[in-house]
Amino acid sequence: MSNNANTLQAWVHTLRYEADDIISVELRPAPGVEFPPFEAGSHIDLHLPNGMVRSYSLSNNCKERGRYVVGVLKDRASRGGSRCVHEQLRIGMPITISAPRNNFPLHEEATHSVLVAGGIGVTPMMCMARRLKDEGHSFEFLYFARSRKSAAFAAEIEALGVPVTWHFDDEKGGPPNLTELLGRRAPASGEHYYACGPTVMLDNFEKTCVALGHINAHIERFAAVEVAAAIDARTTFTVELKRSGQTFEVTPETTLHKRLIEINADVPWSCEEGICGSCETKVLEGVPDHRDMVLTDAERATNKVMMVCVSGCKSDRLVLDL
Repeated sequence: MSNNANTLQAWVHTLRYEADDIISVELRPAPGVEFPPFEAGSHIDLHLPNGMVRSYSLSNNCKERGRYVVGVLKDRASRGGSRCVHEQLRIGMPITISAPRNNFPLHEEATHSVLVAGGIGVTPMMCMARRLKDEGHSFEFLYFARSRKSAAFAAEIEALGVPVTWHFDDEKGGPPNLTELLGRRAPASGEHYYACGPTVMLDNFEKTCVALGHINAHIERFAAVEVAAAIDARTTFTVELKRSGQTFEVTPETTLHKRLIEINADVPWSCEEGICGSCETKVLEGVPDHRDMVLTDAERATNKVMMVCVSGCKSDRLVLDL
């Protein structure tokens, strides 16, 4: 679902096998369309033939113009998104996409960067690695996968000619020891650590970075972690949409997300789990109960924006710029 006017028309230029159950999709702009530039760590939404909208990280070099490349794992637990990409997308097919957004920015001022990829989480890391390589910055790559057959973009990573630590579970007899791998470097304020991959790996990465004193740790999730409502969150509150002039109530029987869908509010929906940032909405009045995985603590504290797909409210009234 999406009512967002900020979309682009593209077409499927290439579908390429990258590893077991993983393909890359290269998109080119439709005639008369120009793709906006993007930064390392960005993602786009694909408006799929089955009506779903799903977010995927860009893997190609951010210096490139005129094409976007994403990598997609055919998830066994797919709700229909990744399965549609694998089974219904065809070369030459027109497709609507969003402009790139970045919730996982690369800090190029770092003295050294450590990129940690788990499985399909390699896609944003490929873009970051290419950028760091082009700019001559110091970095290293840690790539974890269940097996070599499931490791996408391995040849491209090797071609970068940078230090890479490979870990394949079936060869090593189990998952990687993050304490050992991330502990090879002493904590340094100028270093930044990035991770994208399965939830278990990301949770372990965060805990390990804290334990080791790596203060600049960044993650991107492609699966949501449920965030409970705050103790002072209201179960009943009034919502005013300033631009459209609509007002409605949210009650214990519903949610802000459901009510916005019911009235066909002008909000772009993608993940509907609070991890992609597509539904970010300006807050004009009121105090949101933030339950997303996108905003930083500092951004939440300002209460200037919220992800309306998962968040609630701590005040009696919420006024949104919709």
